[in-house]
Amino acid sequence: MAELTSLRNSQVSSTRAHAGVSKSTLYKWLSWAVPAAIVVLWEAAARLGWIEPQVMPAPSSVLDTAVNLARSGDLFVHLGVSLLRAVVGFVIGGTIGLVLGILTGFSPLALALFDRSIQMVRAVPFLAMLPLVIVWFGVGEPAKIFLVALAVLFPIYINTMLGIRQIDPKLMELAKVVGLSWRAIVRRIILPGAMPSILTGVRYALAHAWLALVVAETLATTEGIGFLAMDAREFLQTNVILLTMIIYAFIGVVADALVRLLEARLLSWHANYAKGEQK
Repeated sequence: MAELTSLRNSQVSSTRAHAGVSKSTLYKWLSWAVPAAIVVLWEAAARLGWIEPQVMPAPSSVLDTAVNLARSGDLFVHLGVSLLRAVVGFVIGGTIGLVLGILTGFSPLALALFDRSIQMVRAVPFLAMLPLVIVWFGVGEPAKIFLVALAVLFPIYINTMLGIRQIDPKLMELAKVVGLSWRAIVRRIILPGAMPSILTGVRYALAHAWLALVVAETLATTEGIGFLAMDAREFLQTNVILLTMIIYAFIGVVADALVRLLEARLLSWHANYAKGEQK
């Protein structure tokens, strides 16, 4: 009887797991079905003349523009320049934000010395800093990289600091009682405990990096996706403008997917993360 009950329970668990996987797969397909349906309706409305081409060209027209720019090589040149600016700015700003976040997270003295000033700078509207940035760096590459780095710094700083400071003090006390070294405490308690918050900051920082890059590439420049959009605006090339928007969206989705892969590797131990994956 016990064996029969155990077998029945295992069959029920297997059925539920299969149903959960099927539902998860269905939801993933639905998440792509909605954008696909929007594109199909958009194409149909443009072909039927419901939308003016100068207002919103058809997706097929945008695709033709992308193919032509790719064949000429211009698309890859502008894309490469924008990616380089974003990566360099992200590395610089992310490193500074991470270091400051760690310092203020661990040390009340560092928190008193740095946090208020950082928060004051963060409160300044981004566009309001453009004139000062131009005075400091001119309109060359350093200005553009500085703007990206500045936008990236704050999300990583805030989330790193909060991640460290929100670690349960009882865990720290227990680690000291057990006799763990400071290096072991950092490796086994502090970093794992703060990692979800840090990765959240990275995801926010990626979005801010692209926003800052759009603003930075409106400065005097002759290369970059932002320049491509501004140049298309002067000639009313709506298809090119839409193409640049799609490129920004695509790069943002890819970057977010890479961070999710990093989360899957670094947070596989996390109970809430594992529960979310099962759903």
